[in-house]
Formats: sequence, C-alpha cells, structure tokens
Amino acid sequence: MLFLLLRHGNFCYCLLHILELSLDIWLSNVPHTPFKEKAGNKWVKKKGDKCIFPGDGTQYVLGANQYLDQISKMVPEIAFGQRTRIAMDIGGGVASFGAYLMDRNVSTLSIATKDMHNNQIQFALERGVPAMLTAFAKHRLLYPSQAFDLIHCSRCSIYWTRDDGILLLEVNRMLRAGGYFIWKAEPVYRHEENLFAPLKEMEDLTRRLCWELLKNEGDISIWRKPLNNSCYLSRPPAVQPSLCGVGDDPDNVWNVNLKTCIMQLPENGYGSNVTTWPARLHSPPDRLFSIKMDAELSRREIYKAESKFWHEIISGYVGAFHWKELNLRNVMDMRALYGGFAAALHDLNIDCWVMNVVPVSGSNTLPVLYDRGLIGVMHDWCEPFDTYPRTYDLLHAAALFSVERNRCNVTTIMLEMDRILRPGGRVYIRDTTPVIEELEEIAHALGWVPFKFDGSEGPHSNWKLLIGEKRL
Repeated sequence: MLFLLLRHGNFCYCLLHILELSLDIWLSNVPHTPFKEKAGNKWVKKKGDKCIFPGDGTQYVLGANQYLDQISKMVPEIAFGQRTRIAMDIGGGVASFGAYLMDRNVSTLSIATKDMHNNQIQFALERGVPAMLTAFAKHRLLYPSQAFDLIHCSRCSIYWTRDDGILLLEVNRMLRAGGYFIWKAEPVYRHEENLFAPLKEMEDLTRRLCWELLKNEGDISIWRKPLNNSCYLSRPPAVQPSLCGVGDDPDNVWNVNLKTCIMQLPENGYGSNVTTWPARLHSPPDRLFSIKMDAELSRREIYKAESKFWHEIISGYVGAFHWKELNLRNVMDMRALYGGFAAALHDLNIDCWVMNVVPVSGSNTLPVLYDRGLIGVMHDWCEPFDTYPRTYDLLHAAALFSVERNRCNVTTIMLEMDRILRPGGRVYIRDTTPVIEELEEIAHALGWVPFKFDGSEGPHSNWKLLIGEKRL
C-alpha cells in the first residue's frame, strides 16, 4: 500500500491510513512513555516503525477476542451487535476491548483520564477507536441517561463502593434499562486483608440498586439493571441509596454534580424499548418525543427530514469529493441534532465512527442519538473539547457558527478545530454566506487550503459550503 508521509518535529503523519486500523499504528504519532514504564507489557509492542496491539494485554490473558467469547457464553442474551450496540469501557487503556468489539458491530466509547503511562487514550484514537478524556470524579459525565447498553470496567482502578457508591450510581444513570454492567476484579484490592470483601461490598450495593447478578465466573461479574421501577418502589423506605427527586432531570449533564441517589426510570418505558441493531438506526425512538424544542413542528417529521437531507448531501460528497477514498477513521459532527449525518455515513458504507456533538446552546437531543445506536457527547464550543491534538480526520459543522457566534469568538472555535484536526485532515462547514466569508479569511490565516462552494439544496439553498484542508 502507498503512503504519503511527512515528518514534523517528533511526529510522523499519514495521509492514507492503513487498512487494519485497530491492529497497528505509526509509532511516531504517539508518546513513547508506555514502552519505558511497562517493559515487557503485552498490550502494545514496537514492530519497526509501528506499534502493534496483539490483543492479549494484562487484562485479557487469553486475548480480547477470547474474553468477549467468554462474556457471550456467560450471558448469551448480551447479544453483541444486536441487543448490545453501544458500550462504554471505563479506563480502557489502549482500547483493545473496544477495538475487538468493532468486528461484532458494537460501538464502544473508551473513557479515561490522562494517566501515568502518558495518554493511553491517544493510542485508542490512533487505532480509530472511539475515545475521550474524562474526569470520573465530581460531575456527571457528559452522556445522557440510558445511553449505554453495556458498561465495562476491567481493572479500571475505581472503588465503586466508596463514598456511598456515588460513582456506581452514575453508571446506573447512564446504563440503559435492562443493560449490563461487567466488572473484572481489580488487582489493586489485593493489599486488603479480606480478598473477598470488595466483591461482597459490590454485591450488597448492587442488590440495593436492584441490579440482578447474572453470573460470577472467576474474576468476572455481570449484572443487569432492572427494566422498570417496581423493585425501587418496593424497597423499605430506610434502604440507601434513596431515590432521586421527581424533578431531577437525568439528562441534564452540563456541570451537574454527582448525587448519591437512584435515578428512576421513565414510567412510559422511554429508553428501554429500543429495537435491535441495525433497525434502531432509522426507527424513530420514543424519546424523540421527550426532547424540549422551541419549534412546534412535528419531531417525527423533523427527524425524517434531517435523515433524508443528509443522505442526499453525503451522497453528493461521496461522488464529488471522493469520501470513500479518504480512508476516514475518526469523524466529528460538531452540531449533530438527531444524527442524520452519522446515519448517512453508515448507510453509504463509509467505514468510520462519528462523535456526534450536541452543543449546550441547543436542544438536548443526546438521548435520541444513543437510542439510534450512535455515540455522542454534550459540549460547549466556547471551551476546548476533551481530546488530544491531531485526533480527528474530518470535522463537519452545519449551522454551527451562525448559532455560536453570539456566544463565542468564531476564531476561537476555528483554532480549536485546527488543534484537534489531523494534518491532512479536512473540515466541511455549511453556513450562511456572511459567516462563510468570515471563516474563509480565518482558514487562510490558519494555513488551511480553503475551497468555497455555493449551496443549492433545500432549505440551505442560500448557504455556502467551505472546505478546509489542513496542510501536512
């Protein structure tokens, strides 16, 4: 395969990506610290000028694929790629769990803080696996209630039962009704006198959360969250943690403190009755009708119109701009609404994953995105995005700047886009003519190669399209 490479400082950038995205990456694109601090590790190795990921890291003695097979045998109803479409891996290291789940039609978001081994999440992003920097500590994570079909923790160094179980209660908020929590025991507990104490404490806490322990095999335990509130409401009043107040919105996530209470499930079953993948991608979910919007138009009609609009637009991009030849891995939709852009990429067989960003300045449509089987996050574009530099291959922004220019300096947003865009990557911005004229000047100043096109489709016929390519 032909590659176009350019060295810049200590980094080596690749314009055309390798086909086996999850198996090897360029060594010069990532920090070298892990090799020094974990000599002899099995989760990542050097092979010439590349890093390879054998899949038999310290978490998975027999390999990640065998580990996933073991989980499937323990609880067959997990049904990777059908019932389980969206997963979260907490403290996922270099994301072998998520990388191998890709072959099973599961999108897994790996979350972690910057760690002692110098940014393992950056390895995940280089592999083309969804990943974000996240502080799992004081505030709610930026994902809606009932977002994940499965949440996984393998040696993630979290004491789930400490502080009245506040972090496990956050997991409970994000876990879909009937969803699964998989916990692989922590070697960090071995300093404690009673090696069985952590599991006993977990069993006690999860019992009070009404989780059902489905299977315990070796150091792997699998629980299932209830489908409704019947167990919560039948508990004795004195049992802790208590139920959260009725007015506490579980989807309000921006700068909201964690709470030591159980979020009740919607009585109408919203969030629990999603269809299996891939049908759920286009089935209007129930939670579509719970979204608060200013417009009085039918949400179902907006949902359908958005999907149709972006399918037509992306079809044009594929033909005119040769998107299938770009070998995209990490793509971001900076103003996602209902996820029509990401759905179109899937339908047109463009093999990548999309981070769907829902700005805080608009309606919170995150629950709909996750019910569709897509990954997304809430964000304020007046602030930096929680990822490393040179992370994304393509950034897409439709009507973002015309909305945010009243809140933020558009130059600041463009600088942030430049930070997270990979050299050789591209930006596609659709907006009003005055906004595009202003952004074109900024694009030149950033050193991008900009191209401007007239829009002629539907409601955006008076808009323009700005394409910016970041120089290598």
